[in-house]
Amino acid sequence: MMSRFLIFGILLTTCSIALASDPSPLQDFCVADPNSPVFVNGVVCKDAKLVKADDFLFRGLHLMGNTHNDVGSNVTSVTVAELPGLNTLGISMARIDFAPWGINPPHTHPRATEVLTVIEGRLLVGFVTSNPENRLITQVLEKGDVFVFPQGLIHFQKNVGNGNALAIAGLSSQNPGVITIANAVFGSNPDIDVDVLAKAFQVDIKVIQQIQSKF
Repeated sequence: MMSRFLIFGILLTTCSIALASDPSPLQDFCVADPNSPVFVNGVVCKDAKLVKADDFLFRGLHLMGNTHNDVGSNVTSVTVAELPGLNTLGISMARIDFAPWGINPPHTHPRATEVLTVIEGRLLVGFVTSNPENRLITQVLEKGDVFVFPQGLIHFQKNVGNGNALAIAGLSSQNPGVITIANAVFGSNPDIDVDVLAKAFQVDIKVIQQIQSKF
């Protein structure tokens, strides 16, 4: 009897893991049709007879992104929005370029786990576990190193070298989404009430107003 319960428990665990990513496709492909008026949880399939090779092709990932900005980084995403052939396949990727000492600010992907590979340079990376521990898991990565950021957890990268750095990321969703913490908290539209943020961050209201003005 115990062995049956054990097997049942394993099956339940396996099922819960399988359901944690995008739904599996039920056909060879489902190329996204962004012009469809039908609203679904994802993107409507294009007529398979109209599918062409370009629907599965993205060009330009060899090009360096513009890092001349306040954070010194640039993300070139390849999601279903840029590559319609990814629709229903549950994967996407991104190129991340860093200027010297540039950062990819703390952010989360609500729908995806991220696996990141350093192609050039050295990166300080990390993520924070959920409440109540809020433990920082961090590491300095060298060229060729791989690091995983679990789905939904706040994470970041920083170039700790004097030259440019480059990383490639794979994500377990065709549309992983991104929530940049500072932008979401201080740059929401309309603003979050300053009293709420002042109490949350335990600072004076004027400090919150000053930070909000930058976003």
